[in-house]
Amino acid sequence: MDVVERDARSARAEELVPGLTAQGVVGFATTFVDSSGIARVKSVPLSRLPQLAAWGAGFSTAFDFFRFDDWVVAPATGKGPIGDQRIIPDLSRVVRLAAQPGWAWAPGERWSQEGQPHERCSRLLLRRLVDEAADRGIEVKAAFEVEWVVSRGTGDEFVPAAVGPGYGMSRLVELSDYCRDVLSALADEGVPVEQLHPEYAAGQFELTVAPEDPLGAADTSVLLRTTLRAVGRAHGLRTSFSPKVDIAGVGNGGHVHLSLWRDGVNLMAGGERAFGLTEVGEAFSAGVLGRLPALLAVGAPSVASYLRLVPQHWAGAYACWGLENREAALRMVTGSTGSTSWAANMEVKCFDLLANPYLVLAGLLATGAAGIDEGARLPEPVDVDPAALAEDVLEERGIQRLPTSLDEAVELFAGDAVLGDAFGQPLVDSIVAVRLSEIELFADASAEEVAAALRWTH
Repeated sequence: MDVVERDARSARAEELVPGLTAQGVVGFATTFVDSSGIARVKSVPLSRLPQLAAWGAGFSTAFDFFRFDDWVVAPATGKGPIGDQRIIPDLSRVVRLAAQPGWAWAPGERWSQEGQPHERCSRLLLRRLVDEAADRGIEVKAAFEVEWVVSRGTGDEFVPAAVGPGYGMSRLVELSDYCRDVLSALADEGVPVEQLHPEYAAGQFELTVAPEDPLGAADTSVLLRTTLRAVGRAHGLRTSFSPKVDIAGVGNGGHVHLSLWRDGVNLMAGGERAFGLTEVGEAFSAGVLGRLPALLAVGAPSVASYLRLVPQHWAGAYACWGLENREAALRMVTGSTGSTSWAANMEVKCFDLLANPYLVLAGLLATGAAGIDEGARLPEPVDVDPAALAEDVLEERGIQRLPTSLDEAVELFAGDAVLGDAFGQPLVDSIVAVRLSEIELFADASAEEVAAALRWTH
């Protein structure tokens, strides 16, 4: 990043300040998401936005080794506390935070002190992989589903704030004011909500948004959770996105929907492969499916994730795919008759919201691209609940369980050449170090202790 670009960023920020001031903004926050999936923030008075936009705010490089509980994992080099980086906001995504009066936000990207892209910045990684897809003539559209629970408990106690039936209108009635304020805040922030409804577990809701480019989808995921937490606080509610809030419950997922487009045509529809997939759409999906076990270290990144990732919980615990099969890790969605050309997409069901959304989408793009390069083919689709099949049938059809522990997923991730090449060794090393530290932390913990430790961190 040279002086000319810094001056341009500063000038753009100067243009934004009067309008934000007129909207009552006095503080500006910018975030990056660490390897544990936590959004870390730096903020400045609005008057300092031009300086922030040009030069960023300092952050220790040790943040790449922060565990979910703020324990700093010591890298083998011994240089954990040495060095600095700069977080610089992307001014193309400035949002006035409707549920946090007086504040605006933009996602940040991390740069070295010398003005070079930081080697562990997940947003810059995703930006690069989006550009590489564009070089192939492929546009990717993506969206995260967000599931969460709200609690009226005191302290760290979880007491569901809505106890009506799953998907029931009575639950929406119980928290209609809260849900109204969620929709209003997101509308003010320009987030295109498609659905909001009560989910299965006690106190649980789900929100879906329109697909957008991968960078935008990851940014929106961060913004959604920030807004949901702020609206909940205004209503006296505590919000959790954990994959296992209550051991007896089904947990919160963070499903990802993906579609590939070329020249305005959806490559997940209108083709000659199964369910209308094109050759490219199938190869991309097959690349993802083949490396899902390794991708779990990114998309299901916590010991708590594997409390959720069990059969017959619609979590996608089997490495298979199928048409509208909610027990398959990859669910093919074609949409209603007449909408397939624009609605068809592939849903990844086995991920959760403890994940860094930029790393999740970067991993999906990298493995999907490898599938295209390899001309990969999907196995036969599965049209039943895999858990209903006998072990010999599962073996005959090549249907395997995804990793049942973080240990297993991390080992596969560390040894995967495609993900290693895409992410770069420094980022791989920091992800693995943080994961191994969490594994060690919970080595003798009960499921209840794991759930309690992660319940309110994200």
